[in-house]
Amino acid sequence: MSDIKVVVYGASGYTGKLIARHLAARQIPFIAAGRSAAKIHEQFATQPELKAARYEVLEVANEEGPLTELLTGKAVVYNTVGPFMQLAEPMVRAALAAGCHYLDSTGEQDWMLHVREKYGAAYAERGVVLIPALAFMWTSGHLAAEVCLETPGIDTLDLVYVTRGSLPSVSSTLSFLRMCCQPQYHLAQRELVEWQPATPYQAVAPTFHQVLDCLPWSGGGEPVWYLDDARVRNCSMLVNFGNPTVMSSVLKLAREFNEVHRFKSPREQEEVTNGWGHEWTPLEPPRENPEHCRAVISCHGSGPSSQSTVILQGNCGYEQAGSVAVAGIERILAGQVAAGGFVSPAAAFGARYLLAAMERDGLTKVIVRN
Repeated sequence: MSDIKVVVYGASGYTGKLIARHLAARQIPFIAAGRSAAKIHEQFATQPELKAARYEVLEVANEEGPLTELLTGKAVVYNTVGPFMQLAEPMVRAALAAGCHYLDSTGEQDWMLHVREKYGAAYAERGVVLIPALAFMWTSGHLAAEVCLETPGIDTLDLVYVTRGSLPSVSSTLSFLRMCCQPQYHLAQRELVEWQPATPYQAVAPTFHQVLDCLPWSGGGEPVWYLDDARVRNCSMLVNFGNPTVMSSVLKLAREFNEVHRFKSPREQEEVTNGWGHEWTPLEPPRENPEHCRAVISCHGSGPSSQSTVILQGNCGYEQAGSVAVAGIERILAGQVAAGGFVSPAAAFGARYLLAAMERDGLTKVIVRN
């Protein structure tokens, strides 16, 4: 049996490869697993950073039995195979059965709510973490919010993500298009409240003079992280992806879905959004270039008599995902996990620790304005 304790599942994909690169940079050995070993070998051959890395390649079907066998004796799995509501539940069940920490890269709010409700207590009983969305969305904004909450009296969080230059991966496109066509929630008076469907919202953000058209892209993970958190009464999140054509195109699809496809079965709805996604992003994008790919997150925190604004001025959202994911994996391998079950990245690993990892990797700078 291999002594390697880290598994990356979906290793041949865009996010899988970047997680592998960040693991290699930190000299952490890993098992690169997926449904096709040949594809993993093919894709890893394109990554010069992996030439000296220690890893093994395994072909494993996305089924609970084989996945449980894969994870038995392992410490942690990072799952990149999405859309997660369609594909990830066998891995969650397998990690639970194996007593293995589970992390993933989802951007899907309904997936986060689903695993929180269905598996959170069982993971807590096993003493392992269940942390979806340990990625740029929805961890970077969550970390900005945690810095806001360091100011006493803050109970309301208003977040905006603005990205420029990054193109979505195939899996990300499938995920965000299905989520734009599902109910999306913000936290209001400690209850989840649905955003108006297929509706743009205007927002302002640091470094941009113009008013931006935004969408509650999947509703965001931050309202889920703060659900039942005594510190937070209200939490909302909006996203602008830079290109006005992209924003208007997604809004057009969301309106079409609401008018034409809303009453179809869940399976038929998924077929519609998957079709859109494959048409929109048929091939994986190139690697992010920090000269072009910018990522700014603004979190306004407020309370009855308190306020704080935290800005994460950064670049390369996908690379931020690799940085925070591997920082969390390092905590797990060191036995430094503060909480189990369905918990936020900050609760499990520490917000300042994760932010320091991203700053070390040259991906973000924290700016606080009180």
